[in-house]
Amino acid sequence: MKKILNTFEEYLNNNLPESKTFHPYFEEALSSMLKAGGKRFRPMLLLCVVNSKNSLLIDSSLSTAYGLEMLHTYSLIHDDLPVMDNADLRRGYETIHKKYDDVTAVLVGDALNTEAFNQISHAPLSSDVKIELIQTLSSDGGINGMIIGQAIDCYFENKVLELKQLEFLHIHKTAKLIASSLKMGAIIAAYPKDVQEKLYNFGIDIGLLFQIQDDIIDETQSSEEAGKTTHNDESKNSFVNLLGLEESINQANTLAQKCENTLNTLDDNLKNSLKDLLNKYLYRHK
Repeated sequence: MKKILNTFEEYLNNNLPESKTFHPYFEEALSSMLKAGGKRFRPMLLLCVVNSKNSLLIDSSLSTAYGLEMLHTYSLIHDDLPVMDNADLRRGYETIHKKYDDVTAVLVGDALNTEAFNQISHAPLSSDVKIELIQTLSSDGGINGMIIGQAIDCYFENKVLELKQLEFLHIHKTAKLIASSLKMGAIIAAYPKDVQEKLYNFGIDIGLLFQIQDDIIDETQSSEEAGKTTHNDESKNSFVNLLGLEESINQANTLAQKCENTLNTLDDNLKNSLKDLLNKYLYRHK
């Protein structure tokens, strides 16, 4: 897994977005949050699925994995804006609007969003595969995925949602992009449709687990420990705000067990390729 991550990081750093103009800092801002690091969780999900079937396809998959990371990064940049979460810290660094200005953050996010699909369109893969990848990412990153999740999250601040509504919010805002990452890897690797759907549904559960754990981190860790602004969810519909910390931990542990059970039903190549990456999310809270 470490070798794949290093390969991806090298690809990212060798292909940072360019904007050769007389703007004094726009190109620097474009690369700023990409270079800041992060878990690279979504591109690594994609690449690990590809690797489980055919390691020779990794090189051909890098631009798609990069596009996925670009789209995720754009969502974080916009999520941190004053009109949304008004966060000062992301990936251990100043957020784009704090380091530069609000307009730059909006436009950098817009640029990374569109460049994500440009990256996929130029991948050395068949046109049919690229169309399917773009359809998958645009659906789960768009109107009926991440965007409606974010819209609900913002609109219902300071309004209490029911548990099913909260799950809907986070399935769309967070989990669908994680599910897409697994499915896109399966599309590139030419896994059968039933395996693609099983991985997608697995990704929804992983995404919900990821969100509950993120809410627990927001409640229990400092900004320095988490590498991003925490204790910033008081008005948000988080699992901790709705269920309390203890019940959120119980929910996370139950979901972690479900995800582990599903992981163990995958074929050995898939299971082994994903296990190291997912182990840190399948731990039990105490």
